[in-house]
Amino acid sequence: MQMILRMVMVLSVWGWFASAASAEVRTREIEYKQGDTVLQGLVAWDDAVKGTRPGVLVVHEWWGHNEHARDQAKRLAAAGYVGFALDMFGKGKVTTHPKEAQAFMSEAKKDPAVITARFRAALEQLTQDPHVDLDQLAAIGYCFGGSVVLDAARSGADLAAVVSFHGALGTKTPAERGKVKAKILVLTGAADPFVPAEQVEAFTQEMKAADAKFQVVTFLDAKHGFTNPNAGKAGLDALEYNAEADNKSWVAMLGFFKEVFPPLH
Repeated sequence: MQMILRMVMVLSVWGWFASAASAEVRTREIEYKQGDTVLQGLVAWDDAVKGTRPGVLVVHEWWGHNEHARDQAKRLAAAGYVGFALDMFGKGKVTTHPKEAQAFMSEAKKDPAVITARFRAALEQLTQDPHVDLDQLAAIGYCFGGSVVLDAARSGADLAAVVSFHGALGTKTPAERGKVKAKILVLTGAADPFVPAEQVEAFTQEMKAADAKFQVVTFLDAKHGFTNPNAGKAGLDALEYNAEADNKSWVAMLGFFKEVFPPLH
């Protein structure tokens, strides 16, 4: 199902800020490996929440494991989840330059097995956290990370939910009918030249053919990278932060998680 949002969800946004204000977010740096590659991660949780809760992987943009990804893990913690900002490129491979980001992404994507292995290595780290309910796992991704989490869903990863923020929707391995376990939410921009309307339509048809449970929400006037405040600093016309789309997409994700997961304590 596809929706185009036009109204600002003021009450929902204020509700999130209220809960965030009362949160006691803690973070922990993690160094882990996939094969011989050293990776870095950040896990965040609200120390005021009792018991276990859903765990959510956060897959970064093509810039690498940067503050944007880490901030999303903290926002998830403030909302009552455990957020784990993972690393798909290798420790220290972080940049603000598009050419270098493209090189990092191309290197990681040249062997699909590496992407899968690094995603699974991060998922293993998340499941080892004592705050996480092992039966309630999800993954969200931004830009490059959006394509990573969608491909994880296509492969039948044992996740309850997957959310893509301005992620690429095309794939060389379309979902097979009945294989997708995760419920999927795609949040995309109507003005994103990297994810044109034809790609959105092709994804919609793919998901229908696979009998997957999914939603697509399109934000008017939003370009690629609309959740990242530094998107416009890269010097690419296709990239632009959009505060309204950022807030709306976050609220949409929280509403989606509320439908998928049991009520948080």
